[in-house]
Amino acid sequence: MKFIVSILLSSLLATSSGWLNNMEDAKKDATQKHELILLNFSGSDWCGPCMRLKAEIFESPVFKTYAADNLILVNADFPRLKKNQLSKEQVKRNEALADQYNPTGKFPFTLLLNADGKVLKTYDGFPSISAEEFTNAIKALSNDSK
Repeated sequence: MKFIVSILLSSLLATSSGWLNNMEDAKKDATQKHELILLNFSGSDWCGPCMRLKAEIFESPVFKTYAADNLILVNADFPRLKKNQLSKEQVKRNEALADQYNPTGKFPFTLLLNADGKVLKTYDGFPSISAEEFTNAIKALSNDSK
């Protein structure tokens, strides 16, 4: 239980850990920095695989180190608990992203995008690979797109 509470709190502080919540800002940053965008759809307070993805891959040292200098991270969260509800403006942004990139409502659902928002790769659910393998796959795609 303590582990889940910890994950929930870190999810709520997503923007302080390098994750953005606005795709337009992410596209601008990606264009300026010549980086790719990693967009993750999550249900931070109800989706077990989402919590696992965050804890085992996104919070891993290998991913965090690579992402800090090579990716623009965007989280479109869809919490259910009243205490975790997002602002109406954020809900609207997340729903617009879901309409465009995740119309069937998969969770977790992660996409690698170029700076224009073109999909380069998708990960449906929790990837059945290690954090290192996930990061290496992102690196390879990033190198191919340059």
